[in-house]
Order: sequence, then C-alpha cells, then structure tokens
Amino acid sequence: MTIAKVLVANRGEIAVRIIRACREAGIGAVAIFSEADRDALHVQMADEAYPIGPSPATESYLAAEKIVGVAKAAGADAVHPGYGFLAENAAFAEACAEAGLTFIGPPPAAIRAMGDKTAARRIARELGVPLVPGTLEPVAGDEATRAAARKIGYPVMVKAVLGGGGKGMRLVRREEELAGALRLARGEAQSAFGDASIYLERALAEPRHIEVQVLADGQGCVVHLGERECSIQRRHQKLVEESPSPFVDAALRERLGEAACRIAQAAAYVNAGTVEFLVDAEGNFYFLEMNTRLQVEHPVTELVTGIDLVREQLRIAGGEPLGYGQPDVRGRGVAIECRINAEDPFAGWLPSPGTIRGLRVPSGPWVRDDSGVYEGYTVSRFYDTLLAKLIVWGTDRAAAIDRMARGLAEYKVVGVRTTIPMLERIMAHPDFRAGRLSTGFLDRVMPDLGAGQGRHASIALIAAVLAQYERLGRGTLAAPPPSPWRQAARPGWRGRPE
Repeated sequence: MTIAKVLVANRGEIAVRIIRACREAGIGAVAIFSEADRDALHVQMADEAYPIGPSPATESYLAAEKIVGVAKAAGADAVHPGYGFLAENAAFAEACAEAGLTFIGPPPAAIRAMGDKTAARRIARELGVPLVPGTLEPVAGDEATRAAARKIGYPVMVKAVLGGGGKGMRLVRREEELAGALRLARGEAQSAFGDASIYLERALAEPRHIEVQVLADGQGCVVHLGERECSIQRRHQKLVEESPSPFVDAALRERLGEAACRIAQAAAYVNAGTVEFLVDAEGNFYFLEMNTRLQVEHPVTELVTGIDLVREQLRIAGGEPLGYGQPDVRGRGVAIECRINAEDPFAGWLPSPGTIRGLRVPSGPWVRDDSGVYEGYTVSRFYDTLLAKLIVWGTDRAAAIDRMARGLAEYKVVGVRTTIPMLERIMAHPDFRAGRLSTGFLDRVMPDLGAGQGRHASIALIAAVLAQYERLGRGTLAAPPPSPWRQAARPGWRGRPE
C-alpha cells in the first residue's frame, strides 16, 4: 500500500522527529495541537496543523475520537502515535483501522498481548524466559495486594498494568508503605493511561536496565538491533541511555536478542518494539516488559546501526518487507543520549515551566539534537518536561563520553532550569566512566540530590496550585510571547485557529 499523508498524533520532539522522517520519505505530515501548543515547533514544521482541544491531555492528545476525525478530514492515510498518550492503546489502533487509516505500530492484538504487562509476563513464562518474581494477574483490593506482597517478599514494586515511562510505579520497602503507594500508583495510572490496574514485582537490588530493540515486518521476519543500557534513572524515568551496554558481551547480547525476538514472534508482533530486561551483576537477565511503540531513546540505536527506525516504521506499515536479516545488522561505535528536561534536579526535580529566553544548541561532528523547542517557546505545565535529547556517537565509549561532555558544556538554555548540570556531573563521575551502572546509580553516587527538597516544598505547592488553576479554565497568568516562526509567516501553518 502507499502512504501519502500521515497524521502525527503527538507533540514535542517526537512529533518533530516523525515529521522529519515523513518529509525525507516524500510523505505529507499533519500535526494536531492543543490550546497550549498553538505555537509549538511540531505545528510550525508540519504541512498542515489542526486544533484538537483544550490544554489538558484528556481533552486533546488522548481524545481518540477527535484525532481519528481530524485524520479523516485532513485526508491522511495513516496515523503515527509516537510514544506516550495513545501509542500503546489497542482501542485507538482499532479505531484507526475501522476508519480506514493505517496505524503505524503493531496490530491491536499485539498491543493487548504485550501492552498489558501481566499478559506479557505470562507469554514470557510460557516461552521459558526468566521473570522477576511477581504476580501474573492484576491485583485488586488492599487485603489481596498485601497478601501477594508478603508472598513475593519486600521490597516490592507496584506497577501499572498498562503504559510505561515510569508512570504508575512505586517502590515499597515495608508493608506500612503499601497502602499509600497503591493509592498513588493507581491514581497516576488512571490519569496517564485511563486504567488504574496494577501488579506487583519483587524489587531487585540495583540491577541494570537493559532493553533490546526489535523490528518485525508483516512477512514474519523479526530482527533485533542490539541492546541499550538505560540504567541511569530517577523516579523510574530514564536520564541517560547508551548503546551498546558496557556490561553486555557478545554471548549475553545473543541470548538477550534471541529472547526478545522469540517474545515478539509469540505475540505476532509487527513494526518497531522494545523488549526490556533487568540484568544482575552475574549476567542473569529477567524479562520486565515489552513496549509496543517507538522508544524515547531510539536515536542511540540509529547511530550505532545506521538504521532509521522511524523510516522503517513507515516502510513496514506500508507493507514493505525489512529486506535484511539478523546477519546484516551491524553495530559500530558507541552512542549516548542525554534527556534535557525542564526540571531542577537540585530542588527535588521540580518542573520548571516558563519561557525560553535564550537557547544555544551544540553541534559539531557526530552530535545530534532532537528538540521540540526554540528561543521564545513557552514550556507548558500540562505535559511531560522533556525539551530535547542530545545524542552523540564515538568510535568507543570514552570518545562518546568526552563528546557528550563537550556537547553539554555548549548547551545553554535561559529562562527555565534544566537537567543539564546534573547530566554534566554524571558524565564526569568515575563510576559512570568505568561503566559501573545500575538503576540505583543516582542514589548511590549522588545522595545529596534530595537535600534541598524540603526548602522547595512551598514552591512545589504554588506550582501545583497554578497548574490546577489553569486546568480549571480560570485563565493564565500571562500570555505567551508570539512565536518568531509565526511572525515570519511560516508556510507550514495552515490549520485554522479555534
């Protein structure tokens, strides 16, 4: 089939990334935007852009029926969900198909099979892939959950059945913490994914978080593109990713890749996906989950393999075969990605909305910046704090780290606080440079991060009140400045304002 026009059902840097891939492939790109995103970069870059609703995601980027309606009205052939929002929503994929739109992602059945974390765990168990001890069904009711936690043994992880990105996850060290963690995890899961279901897993002591990228076409060919190390995290959200992992040797890579491909085949998977594992110090690995979408950290795989993952998604969705097998996939060098978030890591990771008054982006050999912002852009309170991703490549890990350190030193953002100072500290730390990584890295080597949290409690409260004030439609404190791109009358702006 021929895909001529794609509606990008997302925002921010990933929407910009998809629009660029469409343009290179000669495919038209349609953007959608909420009231808060009227001047967003993805809106300005698209061939067409249409309003989708109010700022809260539940009324815009999660409004599946509205999005399908806009796609049809715009004459789109296909919908790319990006990541987050509706990317792993099987009902949305079905709605696209019923409307005659190609969903650029896996079939709804595969999303259901692997998007439901407990169902995915059952598939992995049937295949003989090791699992972290935990429940194989969602748990409901506080008493039943307490009983399950006692059987598993503390500490345990409370995890959302649907979704990803660290949302709906809580670490529980003692039984007296369980009730509060359940309440928070369920509330966050309901808000982020529309489903409050949770399950339990035993919390492993400082494992590595290692994931394997897979591609599968509609003709039954499945390949993996190596692994990514994603162990540097805060609150279960990744900060730094790299490929290949400094810990994984050729034998372990083969075992991880083989397990990932078998899981994808068992789920009748098609398109791009990621199988995630926890790996202990002895090299034992345990299936964690499968993300049935493109990952935030996909650029590091692109830089080491030379394979454009979004272009592959478009090709596969159009019915094309991969055209290569596992022996044809070759990795070269090392790539590292740092997430640039509008947060203050030295103030309890407090979000930092506001207007970017100054911006200088690094460049030079083997440096890539995937961004959704520009100078004059206003960072909203309504969405994820990710502004951009800085990705570098080097002939070896030391060269990649040095290049990332140089890039971070060049990166300047004025007007909002960012994670750049913390990322610079990570790149300089001897444990990171030596590859001594785990999901507990920040707690282990930088325990002072939480020291200032108490001082900023009132600031956090004020920020929360202001955000709720806006969500309730009481107005905004200040109108954002006009976009310089809009003032320049960019031809990509074709949607009619509401």
